[in-house]
Amino acid sequence: MNILIILAEVGLVAIIFVILRWLVGKLFKLLTRLSILQSEDIKIRILRRNITGLLLLSCSLLCIFIVVANGFLIYRGKDLQQYTIALIFRIPSEFWIKLGVGIAQSIGAVITAIIATKLVRYCLNLARKRAHNLSENTADDQSIDTFFKALNQRITGGIWLWVLIACTQFLKLPTVVPAYLYIGLKIYLIIAIGLLILKAAAAIVDTLDTLTIKYSDPDNLLRFYERLQHLIPFLKRCLEFVIYVCTVTLVVQQIQLIAQLAPFGLKIIKIITIIFISRVVFEVMYLLLEDGLLKDRNLTETQKSRRLTLIPLFRSLLQYLIYFSVAVSILYILDINPTPILAGAGIVGIAVGLGAQTLINDIVCGFFILFENYYLVGDYIEMVKDEYQIIEGTVEAIELRTTRIRHPNGQLQIIRNGDIGSITNYSKQYIFAVVEVDIPYNCNLNYVYQVIEEIGEQLKVNDPDVLEPTLIDGVESLGESNLLLRTLTKVKPGKHIKVQRVLRKLYMDNLLREGILTSGASQSSEN
Repeated sequence: MNILIILAEVGLVAIIFVILRWLVGKLFKLLTRLSILQSEDIKIRILRRNITGLLLLSCSLLCIFIVVANGFLIYRGKDLQQYTIALIFRIPSEFWIKLGVGIAQSIGAVITAIIATKLVRYCLNLARKRAHNLSENTADDQSIDTFFKALNQRITGGIWLWVLIACTQFLKLPTVVPAYLYIGLKIYLIIAIGLLILKAAAAIVDTLDTLTIKYSDPDNLLRFYERLQHLIPFLKRCLEFVIYVCTVTLVVQQIQLIAQLAPFGLKIIKIITIIFISRVVFEVMYLLLEDGLLKDRNLTETQKSRRLTLIPLFRSLLQYLIYFSVAVSILYILDINPTPILAGAGIVGIAVGLGAQTLINDIVCGFFILFENYYLVGDYIEMVKDEYQIIEGTVEAIELRTTRIRHPNGQLQIIRNGDIGSITNYSKQYIFAVVEVDIPYNCNLNYVYQVIEEIGEQLKVNDPDVLEPTLIDGVESLGESNLLLRTLTKVKPGKHIKVQRVLRKLYMDNLLREGILTSGASQSSEN
């Protein structure tokens, strides 16, 4: 009989250990489902293993204590059955009644929670299927499934936390236990709702994005959306940061020790909002500026080039103005008076300006280039950077400090405006494509002139870049076995290199076909 009593007491401890281990497993399973803790899965498993090991060690020590204590009582000649019954009867009957009622209520709460979780899962599955079947829905199925799966996890976790709090109250545990569990429940619900709002916001943004693309039309304002679509990832990031900061702020408010840090959350949200609004304002204003300057379809090439030249300048000025406004606004949000900082920055700016004369020189030269129309975006120019370096190519952008030129070979050249010397612009009104051809002495020059003029007439008809037929400037020079003819073809600005290449091929093909050249070569030079 003594052995049976010892085994019963050890078995009761083992049952309590199994229940606690099951609760710990459920709790950590809920934790691993939280998206913010998924990256910490390995650490959570290690913590779970450590807690389980601690419970097992405590259970083992308690079992050993029970065996040793009972063995000591048997050694003292005590009857374990009578001793245990007497010990039980010393406890007031009201305690056993309350314990039994508490256990019954706890079992009822667990059963209710199981039924509630199954009912929630069933209702959410119906809602998910209904969302899939909506004809007007444009969000992808994966985002819908992710949202409803997360919603089910959050509700299930909240139900089981509520059951745990209810069981501590039913079993009349010390009030500090349910109080802390209640704080934990509020923190869990805050985090869960925040993550749900984040997923819902992402789904809403994706839906609005798809709808906007679907209903955009060249005749309505939605025509601008395609050029603003790159802001969608930025919007999602900002929403994500705002939701995380709101969640953390609400959690901090629940912890009295650090509750005084909560107001900083509101300031961070304001800063994120200002940054997002400033980015949107900049993109919209730049888009409206570009659309307003280039909307007229009747612009000449010169007018279009001039406006394309001014757009980057306005963009830079607008960008710096918005950045400055955002910086001042952030200082005000952080309760920092920007006036002394701006005054100090002015003094520092004067000092830096005295030592940054090269920078000032570049900016001044940039203004002269822009307002005196030395060259525009799209012009083909040749400039002397220094005594030994000549740079040529198509102007891609003119900024306050630099000019970007694309070489015919493809490389992008960035030149400081202050380093630009003399400029040759090949894109003003017209330019001549100059091609020089070697002709044998024994050929008929009049016939050669006729062939070249026919080539020029045909090229003018077929190539819109050619303004006038090819003219023969005459014999340029006399060589040992050949004479050099110089031809001029009036073409659109910047098109001379392309036309020169076309003319060289046409000259070679036609002169060889006519028998004028047998193994001749052509030479070319640019005006």
